[in-house]
Amino acid sequence: MAEIDQSRHLGDAFPGPRAQALADRRDASVPRGVSAVMPTFAHRAGGGIVEDVDGNRLIDFASGIAVTTVGASEPRVAEAVRAQVEEFTHSCFMVTPYEHYLEVAERLAELVPVPGPAKTALFNSGAEAVENAVKVARAHTGRQAVAAFDHAYHGRTTLTMGLTAKTMPYKHGFGPFASELYRVPGSYPLHDGLDGAQAAARTIDQLDKQIGAQNLAAVVMEPIQGEGGFIVPAPGFLPEIVRWCRDNGVLFIADEVQTGFARTGDWFASEHEGIEPDIVTTAKGIAGGLPLSAVTGRAEVMDAPHAGGLGGTYGGNPIACAAALAALDTIVEEGLLERAAQVEKIATDHLSRVREQDPRIAEVRGRGAMLAIELTDPATGEPDAPLTARVAQQAREAGVITLTCGTWGNVIRLLPPLSIGDDLLREGLQIITDALRRS
Repeated sequence: MAEIDQSRHLGDAFPGPRAQALADRRDASVPRGVSAVMPTFAHRAGGGIVEDVDGNRLIDFASGIAVTTVGASEPRVAEAVRAQVEEFTHSCFMVTPYEHYLEVAERLAELVPVPGPAKTALFNSGAEAVENAVKVARAHTGRQAVAAFDHAYHGRTTLTMGLTAKTMPYKHGFGPFASELYRVPGSYPLHDGLDGAQAAARTIDQLDKQIGAQNLAAVVMEPIQGEGGFIVPAPGFLPEIVRWCRDNGVLFIADEVQTGFARTGDWFASEHEGIEPDIVTTAKGIAGGLPLSAVTGRAEVMDAPHAGGLGGTYGGNPIACAAALAALDTIVEEGLLERAAQVEKIATDHLSRVREQDPRIAEVRGRGAMLAIELTDPATGEPDAPLTARVAQQAREAGVITLTCGTWGNVIRLLPPLSIGDDLLREGLQIITDALRRS
């Protein structure tokens, strides 16, 4: 494939005629529940650009929701996929196993920060990984209750919808949900005003009084909460929660689906917090765009389910495993941990200067290439979702793929691929902040 020009370009009409025709076909053939942020259709992508079907080139600040961290057409990944397709596309690891599955499990055992020897089971999606982590935790502890946090997002399946906090658009009208799922307050420094120790004490009090440690199989939390608003907990919060779990025989599950694989400037966000989870769930950035997820945990924990108790027809598909191995190599060989830190510095330097002049920016936060701008009404301190929507829409119309998030819909999130160039990164940031000034 010819390299894509790494510059933003919009034609006379955006969306263009081919995109509009495809939108008509989508309306006729795809349920309205499957909605899209951008008004166009992708044709190819690479570096920091997504080119649409009409030749418009858009700056990518989404990475397919933190999936194409190494790039949307990374050459190592593409070559690994081509080579595996020529060998075989599927055999089902539960029927006729293959080596790539083992290689991915071995690599994850080396990388994931769980204490002691680790084992991995592979699946297809983040929600599937979280659901299977809960199964493993219940099998190991013999307990049923699972605690999640305010502002959490863990997926769209029946069980993971129960763990997810936000009702619209994820849960509304889809209940009832699975039982023995509980929600407790976490740490949101901008809004709760608590330091890590204070927030942890509040959480532990709820765990003790409302659930009881003797009933609790696992606590599951994103080390940086994603859909809830890219919330970074106060220092010390997560280590104290993990300590309480260890003291009480409760497993701590780190949901690293969005934060894993160099996104936050380290392999996993848990490492920033100095914690060692019992189980880590991963997906998104693991395989350079192919569907793959993993549950990696302490060997004795992962061995708790009976033979045949874990699996799935497509789990650890050989093509996705080949892509994952290539993506992991790319992170190392291209220095993408360091690149994430560079993205963070460029973005936070720019946004901090803007924040000094604009009191509507309540906070700029995040790590690596997982950053957020939270917008509020400076007069009241209340979340400003309408302003956030206007800024995001104007940025999209100017050719920047922009996502929002947050329990109150007032957070603009930045998830560029680590293959983006500095000039494109700065241009995209300027377009977003120009949109904010106009709004």
